[in-house]
Amino acid sequence: MEIGPGGGRWTRYMLGFRKLYVVDYHSALLKEIEKNVKAPNIELLKKSGTDFPGIDHRSVDYLFPFGTFVHLDGHLIQAYLGNMKRILKAGANVVIHYSDKTKVIAQINESFAENTPAKMRSMLLEAGYTVCEEDLTTLWHSSIIWFTL
Repeated sequence: MEIGPGGGRWTRYMLGFRKLYVVDYHSALLKEIEKNVKAPNIELLKKSGTDFPGIDHRSVDYLFPFGTFVHLDGHLIQAYLGNMKRILKAGANVVIHYSDKTKVIAQINESFAENTPAKMRSMLLEAGYTVCEEDLTTLWHSSIIWFTL
């Protein structure tokens, strides 16, 4: 599953999955994906918030939002983490790219949410997830965290 695909920059790298859910709040972005990314295994779903309508319980084994969670405040991330539990298979891998305000570039980017590795870790642990690995150095304005149920 990809949350917030934008124009499909990362979507094309996930076309090898048996089924790929692509979810977004904005219909226009889903129409753009439909127009530009042709694959029989894609299911485009419009969501109304942090929920995952139309996705079966325990059906997702990989979840990837890139460039989406950098703009989400903590309460929205917490809501997503709670709702993800319903759709994730046991042992599913989740890789989230998030805003890291310990970095100068994130501090000056007003569109980036107030988040840090410590806050992100805390939200994950509170929600009952296990952190597998963190990348705090590759990106100058954000960080990436890999976790599982």
